[in-house]
Amino acid sequence: MAEEKNFAEGFVFKRNENAPEFVVGKLSVKVDEAIAWLKSNTKNGWVNVDVKRSKGGNYYMELDTWESPKGTTTTKTTTAKVEAVEEDGDLPF
Repeated sequence: MAEEKNFAEGFVFKRNENAPEFVVGKLSVKVDEAIAWLKSNTKNGWVNVDVKRSKGGNYYMELDTWESPKGTTTTKTTTAKVEAVEEDGDLPF
């Protein structure tokens, strides 16, 4: 039996198809509802939420309940700093 969906209460995500490509979407938060939902779903001080698209094309937010298996560690995401290299105008080929 599938687990019942736990929708993120107090959060609304919308994508404006006419927005520039770099604008992913807009998030609106109804503070009282969101705080209550966050408090009831907090685990180790965090709440993970997935932004999904319904079959009808609407976006929604759902609690992410995935947990790593016991005894394993997860890899943290890091961002590497890339420094610009000054080019001398010669192409390498």
